[in-house]
Parts: sequence; structure tokens; C-alpha cells
Amino acid sequence: MKRVITYGTYDLLHYGHINLLQRAKALGDYLIVALSTDEFNWNMKQKKCYFTYEERKKMLEALRAVDLVIPEENWEQKRSDVKLYQVDTFVMGDDWKGKFDFLEEEGVEVIYLPRTPEISTTQIKSDLSK
Repeated sequence: MKRVITYGTYDLLHYGHINLLQRAKALGDYLIVALSTDEFNWNMKQKKCYFTYEERKKMLEALRAVDLVIPEENWEQKRSDVKLYQVDTFVMGDDWKGKFDFLEEEGVEVIYLPRTPEISTTQIKSDLSK
């Protein structure tokens, strides 16, 4: 079984997220999503989420492409996650290109997928505030 992992906040879940998750799942048999906790988002990313961790987790778990949702609690856990979950492929959006290449040292294939260009949570929040 080929295991794939990706990370994110997934607040205001939209079709760009769905596209990324479906493409990530297509790269393997089992997709793990490491979902940023509320504390991690606030303390480390300075992001305030509309939906709580539990609400975002529930939405992700309802998606056919997602097999398992785990908490992302810090930046450093990626190396231990790929070992713990026996990950073959690490996937992120291409706005992170090059940032996680160090995982190749763990024997993990690192792939940066193009984002859906016309949609983002930041853009949705900006449009709604107008």
C-alpha cells in the first residue's frame, strides 16, 4: 500500500482544497491529512480560523479522498510523521516548493502540486470583508 501525506489548515473548505486532496490521493492508495490544530494556527502561524479543529476535521473525514486525519501541532513533526505512518509520498501545494525537500533524506518522495489558481481561503476572506 502506498501512503501519501499532506498538511494544511483547510479552513473554509473549498474546491481548491478538494482538487489538491483528490490529486494527492491519486498518487497512492491511502491519504493522510495532517490538519493544523487551533493552537498551532494561532500561536505559530498567526492564523485565526473560522471553523474549529474538530469541525475542520469532520469536514475532511467526510471526503472520499481522505483516509485519515491527524493533528498537526508543530512545524517539526513532519519527519516523525513520515516514519510513524510509513509514508511513501509527501504532497504540498507548489507555494511551498523546496521547503520540504529534506524529507527525501527519509526515503520519502516529495511532490509539490499546482494550486487551483482562482481560489484560496485568503481570497474568500478578503472578498467577504468587502
